[in-house]
Amino acid sequence: MIECISAVTLPTEDMARAVAFYTALGFVLKRGGPEARFSTFEAGTSYLNLTMTDVGPPGARRGRTIFYVGSVDVLYDQALAAGMKPAFAPRDAAWGERYFHVSDPDGHELSFARPL
Repeated sequence: MIECISAVTLPTEDMARAVAFYTALGFVLKRGGPEARFSTFEAGTSYLNLTMTDVGPPGARRGRTIFYVGSVDVLYDQALAAGMKPAFAPRDAAWGERYFHVSDPDGHELSFARPL
């Protein structure tokens, strides 16, 4: 039985830009940083890893990760205040979650959700 996400690793072409993005959303940097080739952030009891990659075809490295958060609306406001452009305002889904999506600088879709 799968209980939670332990870690997600996403490629990035610009570690400094990616570290700034995730830090602005409130992720806590544990290892690495703007000059590193590999960085790790805390995401509750799980981890988000970023790894440097070479340029490839557009869309080839895109992914989506879903994070449960304490307040979808508070994080949405935090994203807006940091100049991010979420795909839509928080909404309640038929499957029983409140959520919104925002893409990171490399085009990975992040979904921030909370069970209703």
